[in-house]
Amino acid sequence: MNPEACAKLTDLMRDVSVAMLTTTAEDGSLRSRPMGIPKYEFEGELWFFTAVDAPKAGELAEDERVNVSLAEPKHERYVSISGRARVLRDPVKAKELWSPLLKAWFPGGLDDPRLALLRIGVDHAEYWDAKGNQMMVFASLVKAAVTGTPPAHLGKHKKLA
Repeated sequence: MNPEACAKLTDLMRDVSVAMLTTTAEDGSLRSRPMGIPKYEFEGELWFFTAVDAPKAGELAEDERVNVSLAEPKHERYVSISGRARVLRDPVKAKELWSPLLKAWFPGGLDDPRLALLRIGVDHAEYWDAKGNQMMVFASLVKAAVTGTPPAHLGKHKKLA
């Protein structure tokens, strides 16, 4: 992912503390669950803590394709990220990303035998950002409701490579 796209995603992810991670279950159904986002500078990979024996680890062994959705409704920012995920143990990265709150899931801290990281290499990202355009969005919605035509100005929508 190019530096400009990484910088844009970093900005869009700011103030978002929970993402929805979607994996594919064994029967082909999609499963989503909330994941806490560690604080770090995004450089083309997403990182999450997970347990090595979590159901998502088994799902990822079968199909590494994932989607991560982020929403920040207060500032009208929404992001969809597609990529490939891998469960791994990396003590150095875990220490870098660690937060004391994670002890709720990993009582043994960084030495917990179940502790692992989920690394997602980003393939595609797409965002919708209406930040600063609330009045324009509102006016466009009112006009659409009155005229019966689709709204024209709902903020920025862009795909990142």
